[in-house]
Amino acid sequence: MGLQGWFPKNLLYRRPAHVPKPEPKACDQASIRSEDEFVEPSDVILGTVSTSSSSGIPEALSFDRIVEGGTCPPLTTRDFMSYLRYVEHSAENLQFYLWWHDYVRRFNMISAADLALAPEWTQAMEDELIMRIKKDHAEKARKPANAKLAAELFNGIDFEKSVGRVTHSSLHVASNPFSTPPETPDEVGLHSDFINTSAVPYKAQAAKAYTTAGVPEPFTVNPFREELDRIIATYIMNGSPRQLNLSDREQKAVLQALCFTTHPSALRVAIRSVESTLRQQAHPNFIRWSICNGNPPRVGFARGLGVGTILLSTIGAAVLTLSSAPRGYRALLSIGWIIGFATLIAAWKGMCVVLHGLHHRHIRPWELFLVDDVEAANSDGTSVAGEANKRQKKSFETFGSSNSYEDEPWVVKYEQRSLWSKIWDREIWIKEPALRQIQDTIFIQSLLFAVLASAILVAIFVSLPGGNLL
Repeated sequence: MGLQGWFPKNLLYRRPAHVPKPEPKACDQASIRSEDEFVEPSDVILGTVSTSSSSGIPEALSFDRIVEGGTCPPLTTRDFMSYLRYVEHSAENLQFYLWWHDYVRRFNMISAADLALAPEWTQAMEDELIMRIKKDHAEKARKPANAKLAAELFNGIDFEKSVGRVTHSSLHVASNPFSTPPETPDEVGLHSDFINTSAVPYKAQAAKAYTTAGVPEPFTVNPFREELDRIIATYIMNGSPRQLNLSDREQKAVLQALCFTTHPSALRVAIRSVESTLRQQAHPNFIRWSICNGNPPRVGFARGLGVGTILLSTIGAAVLTLSSAPRGYRALLSIGWIIGFATLIAAWKGMCVVLHGLHHRHIRPWELFLVDDVEAANSDGTSVAGEANKRQKKSFETFGSSNSYEDEPWVVKYEQRSLWSKIWDREIWIKEPALRQIQDTIFIQSLLFAVLASAILVAIFVSLPGGNLL
């Protein structure tokens, strides 16, 4: 559905529903999760997912258009990254997604000799690996259950302690050589030894991740091996500064594939999970959030103003009804009801009608103090635009520290601002035409509802007989 013809015919438009963030896939919960929850093969090739526009999102604001740079502020790729960092707290997903697509481009440009050193991780190989990992986890899950059943059977028998000793020692000696080896303390999870990723070189961290997952170290002759070691240390292993939301099973599947090859298909499991989250959860929430043209204090103020206008108009209509004034005067209060209801409904959807009349939006808190910070910190004449680009580019760096922002100067400064200052924060024009048309639709919906509600109230008050009390 293109932008043309999308408005104004769709007066039943509903903005995208809020999609909750996926639950963390904790490694200690992976063994009890249903096997059906584990990532399954699909028709996706190298993780590319083709999805249609979500409900409430026109094609002009699709995920692909935003990521490819086909939109204007406040819906650019940089705005999306800022939203993921400061609001969703999941910027690592977009950082990994952008790196992977760039990696595919660079990988396809290497020589034929290097390509031969990195064969494709086929879907059949992934299917076989997934089945093996499922089987291993199923066997590990059955072991505690079998031990508990044995303890219940021998409960109260004289040789209970001796049986317990056999259960915990002799069975390891006579175990099936084809079964999963018993876990050692290092094999409990991939996250136990990787809290401080900056203290160990990337190669050593990657080697430790392979060892912990029970995977042999890969050949170093593969192209881009060093870069993928940094990816493992930054995104894949638990405790990494930008850890992706991967379960223990998914981590092992990725590491097994990366042990075999550095072909982009080795990251199919990870990129599929990341892209699914971006498209189905982060993107709809970003559009919903961007429709709001005011900050929370301004929207709350608008709601209060709408409610107050409705109440004052209702009180005025009641006074005229109790007085000896002609009934026609009561209909004049419809103006207040229309304004109040329109303001209230628009604010309920995150919009301030005053800002919408100018097609403006409030500047985000992380953008608000940029000019002041630059003037204070750059006495050498560095331009505001240059400093802004420097700060924004930092979010797009593939490798680096975590995406935390608590130490940024704007956090404390914005908290110290008064409520009145936040209500009247600086404004900026909305450049994206598709977003402006969505807001126009919401405003018209609010206005139509206000007219309908006002007509009902006018009919009620005009039909009442005068009280002649005033």
